[in-house]
Amino acid sequence: MNAEGEIYREGAGRRPSETVAGFLSAIAIFVSLVGIAWHPLRLILPSLAIALIASGMGSGKGRLQFAAVLICTACFFFGLTIAVALSKPLW
Repeated sequence: MNAEGEIYREGAGRRPSETVAGFLSAIAIFVSLVGIAWHPLRLILPSLAIALIASGMGSGKGRLQFAAVLICTACFFFGLTIAVALSKPLW
C-alpha cells in the first residue's frame, strides 16, 4: 500500500503495446540465438527486424527492447563469422 491507502499494482500504468514489445523482444532474442547454430541469414535477419519493431513500439525506457537489438546484432555478426569459418550454408 502507498501513502494514500491504495493498493500498489506491479503492472499499473503500463500500456499494452509495451507488453507486446516485451514479448516480441524475447522472441527475437531466442530466434537470433538459435540462428547462430542454424542458418544465420534465414533466422537472424527477421529476428533483427522484429527487435527493431519492438523497439519502436515500446517506450523510451524499454531496456529489454534495447538489449534485443544489441543481441540480435551480435548474433548476426557471430553467426555469419561462424558460418563462413566452418563453411556452413548461410541460407
